[in-house]
Amino acid sequence: MTGFRQSRWFALVWVVPAALVLAVAVVVVARWLREMPDVAAWVAQYPGQSTLPDGAPVGIPAWVGWQHFLNSFFLLLIVRTGWQLRTQKRPTVFWTRKNDGLIRTKNPPTRLTLTSWFHLSLDAVWVLNGVVFVVLLFATGQWVRLVPTHWDVIPNAISAGLQYASLEWPVENSWVNYNALQLLTYFVTVFIAAPLAIVTGLRLSPLWSARFRRFDRIVPFAVTKKVHFWVMLWFVGFTIVHVFLVFTTGALRNLSHMYASSEDAGWLGFAIFCVSLVVMIVAWVAARPSVLKAIASLGGTVISRER
Repeated sequence: MTGFRQSRWFALVWVVPAALVLAVAVVVVARWLREMPDVAAWVAQYPGQSTLPDGAPVGIPAWVGWQHFLNSFFLLLIVRTGWQLRTQKRPTVFWTRKNDGLIRTKNPPTRLTLTSWFHLSLDAVWVLNGVVFVVLLFATGQWVRLVPTHWDVIPNAISAGLQYASLEWPVENSWVNYNALQLLTYFVTVFIAAPLAIVTGLRLSPLWSARFRRFDRIVPFAVTKKVHFWVMLWFVGFTIVHVFLVFTTGALRNLSHMYASSEDAGWLGFAIFCVSLVVMIVAWVAARPSVLKAIASLGGTVISRER
């Protein structure tokens, strides 16, 4: 018993019950508020959806589905490698870029741990995917579904939050328009959290950290590291809530919208989603040191040392 009290899991003895009590209290208060006539009238005035501009596109095109999968795929491995970097004690495998003349710098190549190499490689393709996404977003007019364009997004977001908290969730057709709370959450994720992850990641990267030391007085390294970690927690929390709501607010319909680019609540979207899960599981299992060393050696020198 003494050993359990000293373990990191002992905190869950009181954290989990406290979280459950807090959740019940939130639901009770939200339902009480919604029974008040003034609040009920306010919710009726602001049902949870912000007004879209005239001519806003309807539907979710196929490229959004592909971007959604790629973004999920890369983020899964980025979070994994990021956590490994944070908890890694003493790395044993290192990678150094080959000086093959394609990239010439005055400074010698920086030696990276194998985990850092994989993390930065994933970051690069994730950023590239994000650039393609943003370009297509504005080129096709889909940006109006993710960027607030009317002041009523604030009261509608509060209304949607109250509806979620009362367990009488807002009913919207995501094929046409997300509810205001979804819109704000997606906006923060795409246009605030992602750029923050990129900027802080560059500052923390061994490849760039020396060049950004002049900014230490403005934004200290320790502060940047904390911001990068909290951004990671945002992505993890966003993903958990997002997946939970997808499956509890009409799984077949939601998956059909995103994965099959169809308004019908058929099984095709669910089937494609299952395939995407298999791909991510295979990638997770395959991302072992022996495989990573073979891939990393194609563009650099991999060396190992004993602990």
